Amino acid sequence: MLWLPGIVAALLLAQTPPAPPAPEPADVPEVKEEVTVSATRTDRRLQDEPLRVEVIDREEIEEKALMTPGSVAMLLGETTGLRVQTVAPSLGAANVRIQGLRGRYAQLLADGLPLYGAGGDSLNLLQVPPLDLGQVEVIKGAASALYGPAALGGIINLVSRRAEAAETEALVNVTSQAGLDGTFWTASAPVEGRSWSLLTGFHGQRRQDLDGDGWSDLPAFARAVVRPRVRIESDSGAALFVTGGAIVEQRDGGTEPGALAPDGAPFAQDLDTFRADAGAVGRWVAGTRLFAARAAWSRNGQRRTFGDVVERGTRHTAFGEGTMTMPAGRHTLVVGAALQQDRFASRDLPRFDYVFTVPAVFAQDEVTLGSRVAISASARVDVHSAYGTLVSPRVSALVKPSAAWTARLSIGGGAFAPTPFTEETDDSGLSQLAPLIGLVAERARTISGDVSWTRGPFEISATGFGSIVDDAVQLASLPQPAIAGVRGYPVGLVNAPEPVRTWGTEFLARYRRGRLGLMATHAFTHATELDVDTRRRREVPLTPRHAASLNAAWEAGWGRAGVEAYYTGRQSLEDDPYREASRRYVLFGGLVERRVGRIRLFLNVENLGDVRQTKTAPLVLPQRRPDGRWTVDAWAPLDGRTWNGGLRAAF
Repeated sequence: MLWLPGIVAALLLAQTPPAPPAPEPADVPEVKEEVTVSATRTDRRLQDEPLRVEVIDREEIEEKALMTPGSVAMLLGETTGLRVQTVAPSLGAANVRIQGLRGRYAQLLADGLPLYGAGGDSLNLLQVPPLDLGQVEVIKGAASALYGPAALGGIINLVSRRAEAAETEALVNVTSQAGLDGTFWTASAPVEGRSWSLLTGFHGQRRQDLDGDGWSDLPAFARAVVRPRVRIESDSGAALFVTGGAIVEQRDGGTEPGALAPDGAPFAQDLDTFRADAGAVGRWVAGTRLFAARAAWSRNGQRRTFGDVVERGTRHTAFGEGTMTMPAGRHTLVVGAALQQDRFASRDLPRFDYVFTVPAVFAQDEVTLGSRVAISASARVDVHSAYGTLVSPRVSALVKPSAAWTARLSIGGGAFAPTPFTEETDDSGLSQLAPLIGLVAERARTISGDVSWTRGPFEISATGFGSIVDDAVQLASLPQPAIAGVRGYPVGLVNAPEPVRTWGTEFLARYRRGRLGLMATHAFTHATELDVDTRRRREVPLTPRHAASLNAAWEAGWGRAGVEAYYTGRQSLEDDPYREASRRYVLFGGLVERRVGRIRLFLNVENLGDVRQTKTAPLVLPQRRPDGRWTVDAWAPLDGRTWNGGLRAAF
């Protein structure tokens, strides 16, 4: 990294008006911002929540917005305990695994609303620009007691940014991988409790074949995004929040133009998406009671191409919920009812059509026992139209032995309603998959405990967690041939007869003082499951036992500079003819930002050492898998070293 000081010096010596001198670190006051979280429904201060909620603040969001302006994937992937896993290498699609649990169990919300659908989608993370986010709230472990069957593994709540005055920002970014981002955000000043904001953006990239094998390592894509928001608030405590959005995207991968797959034929893997959504949150006060209502609707239409097979389908989600919050002495009681419908209709494969209707009731009680102890207990009952009654309990406790120490313990359970959409079918499609027959709901039990110590600029936290998922759905080979002229399917989804067991630890140490910020993290995850084809237990594929990071950042009047290093340990691989386990690797990166009046110039590099999976082994298989996939799983970066830079302007 000898080049980095030179870049920093060049930016600092640019011919610009000098900025006023920044105060020395000793003169910079320590300001502790009060953070309020909404994902637990009670809008309490972060430090008072019995349930552990991790918050990614605006400062970190701004930094990651310069690295990947088009998505929140890096923002989440560099958070301890979260892993962004590529599930469709040809399309670049990815989802997020929370503490080793598969990505379909993570519920992505926007301001507490399921605007991205009822279940995990492998493109959600890649289609959300971070410029208009105020904070991100993460709940790890079964959160079904709060948000229903889609939240078996945890919650990621993207909270929108609120402007205190009229603001307008524009960001333009280009990358060394032929990528382009243009994002525009504008917001009005609150006037008599009314305000609005608008986010628009275009993001694109040309396809790249970095190893020259005729297969796209990076897909081509072009995406347009628009999202308006309106807020109305009164002095009496009543409020209304309304949002909507639309995303149009085209992705092209597979064989390069003029190239052939190993079977001697071209293989296009394309995906066209049109997504639209709308949502609203309202609240009003009656005496000592707070009433709230939430509603959301989303439509996700996709046209997927796998060689000569075309799959067209549309998924709709409709959601409504009402709650009442009642304070009673030491207790804060929340009761509510919800109704959600998840519907899928396929034009080409009607055997996968479904309509799931799920009414639910739930209750939560938070008890404050003095200034040092708080307990939260919640339970939810969902009556699923296909999978029956699903009960989700959760109990959490908070203890503060002293001002410096905080301890939490949480135990919960939940369920997940299977659909045809898994990490494997995101890459292979549904044409080779047998109809879903005889499946039962997946059920999980999770436990986690953590201890934190904070004193002055130092913060240290340690977490232990464990989970057991019963009846986990896996993709299995179905060797039986067609019978009596009825086509046989090569693969199908089945409930595993043995549970998935996961346990691990997380560690974080942070130092913040004046202009300097330092952070070190480590995560250990051990996850095993039964391979339903071999009937042997194995480590869950693509789950590294060890992951660690080191980050350093310096911020001053002229801008900021930072360096980072991320270590990923060995991962078990599935059906990979080239190796049984991945290699360990370390990724280095650096960011420099230079403020020039209202303009910020930035230059960033990711994966400075040019780690790339295709340097070790081919991405393309010698022959297609039974489910139709042409590539091995992605266990390391496919894009190698990537530079990006641009400007961000505020008006």
